[in-house]
Amino acid sequence: MTRFRMSWLGILALLAVSSTASAQTYPSQRVTIIVPFTAGSITDGLARILADKLSEMWKQTVIVENRPGIPGTAGAAKAAPDGYTLMLTSNGHTIARAISKSAQFDPVRDFAAISQVAIVPLAVVVPADSPAKSIKDFIELANQKPGQLNFASAGLASTTYLAAEVFKQQAKINIVHVPYRGLPEATTAVVRGDVAIYFLSVPSAQELSATGRLRVLAVNSAKRLPQLPDAPTLVEAGVPGYKYDSWFGVMAPAGTPKAILTKVSQDIGKALQLPDVHEKLVAQGSVPAPTTPEQFDMIIKEDTERYAKILKDAGIEPQ
Repeated sequence: MTRFRMSWLGILALLAVSSTASAQTYPSQRVTIIVPFTAGSITDGLARILADKLSEMWKQTVIVENRPGIPGTAGAAKAAPDGYTLMLTSNGHTIARAISKSAQFDPVRDFAAISQVAIVPLAVVVPADSPAKSIKDFIELANQKPGQLNFASAGLASTTYLAAEVFKQQAKINIVHVPYRGLPEATTAVVRGDVAIYFLSVPSAQELSATGRLRVLAVNSAKRLPQLPDAPTLVEAGVPGYKYDSWFGVMAPAGTPKAILTKVSQDIGKALQLPDVHEKLVAQGSVPAPTTPEQFDMIIKEDTERYAKILKDAGIEPQ
């Protein structure tokens, strides 16, 4: 073995020891969780629930910092890769480069996966006076009026858009996307009848359907939901092959030591098992779904590739 090779092996060994040592003492100072969405969003709510529990577990302050939009994600990508700046985001993260030329980050290369936190099923809803009483009814109506019906979303990078676009393509219907500023505006639009269909959070769908302000046609989950037991899944309702998981997860800047990624992932898993955390997530319509860093990394890579194709098929180009 050459002296050069021995020296490199020695350096690598020292780096491995250093990484392990830093994970053993981590965190020794305040941790910031960046949320690239506004306060009050599903992402923000998940981050605050998690921050409270991690703060208790670590005996360190964990704060949530809202930095809405692509600049917030870009800022997280450029943070020091030491584990003290994390980011909790949605699967809209995977399409940032596909919709924005100005996105100064790569959703895969510039981040290290830590753990998926939750999956949030959505209810497929229509206005209360819609002639569509089922998904099959809606598809027939859309085929009778190609390009005349529309669907709402909370923005192009939102889970509400992606869920609906996958539905549109799988059902092979021509309906027009109408993006709104956020969830409240999009929800108001479907209640008023300004749009023909929308993918809404389950708690909101429960409340608004119970008061007769809209109608639930289906849910986009793989199985029926206890909150809406009479609502079929989209596959059951007549859209074979439909698959869309609106996940939310935690990442760190690329280069963060693996030992720290593993520790944070394991601690997130422990937090999500706590009864009070589970109860809070279920109350907001979320299903706890922790993963290892390796599992989450695979999800991010696969979804980045899949949704890029979906957007391309939708005729959407980076702006």
